[in-house]
Amino acid sequence: MSSKRNFDIAFVGLKPGIHEFEYDIEDKFFIAYQEQDFKKCSAHVKLTMDKKSGFMLLKFEVGGKLEAPCDRCGNDLPLELWDEFNIVVKMVDNPDTMNDQEEDPDVYYMSKGESHLHIADWIYEFINLSIPMQRMCTEEEIGGPYCNKEVLEMLKKLDLKNNKNPESTVWKGLEKFKNLDK
Repeated sequence: MSSKRNFDIAFVGLKPGIHEFEYDIEDKFFIAYQEQDFKKCSAHVKLTMDKKSGFMLLKFEVGGKLEAPCDRCGNDLPLELWDEFNIVVKMVDNPDTMNDQEEDPDVYYMSKGESHLHIADWIYEFINLSIPMQRMCTEEEIGGPYCNKEVLEMLKKLDLKNNKNPESTVWKGLEKFKNLDK
């Protein structure tokens, strides 16, 4: 991973107003975290920080691409990343207590005596949240260059087998319970 200092912002010396920071994130960034279910990450994170008196407004814009296993066939599928996340960082006397009590995940408290804001964990979280929940080709793309043809053929055979014999489903016999409450 790059030096941890690359993800620390010394905000005390910054004037109030808007400040921008940009980060290019690759696979080596994730070494400090648990093993990921994706690879070949090439993400770009743009952070806009609006420093105010007593708090900061952070806006993270995540873009880029990575490869993750397809939910349908298991082959690596290229996925686009794009999302925005906002966080409010408030400066308080008792940040631990306030963070424990805060229910809004977009609000974070830090001590008035702090001078640096560590953002690596937020970048990690936001990249993971930018990955689509369903990782599959669209119906039009099935059978394309990223698909595992053998697995797709097996799935097709299983689907045909299940559709040929609809009476042998796991739901057979449940109809006798349908009108019990009457």
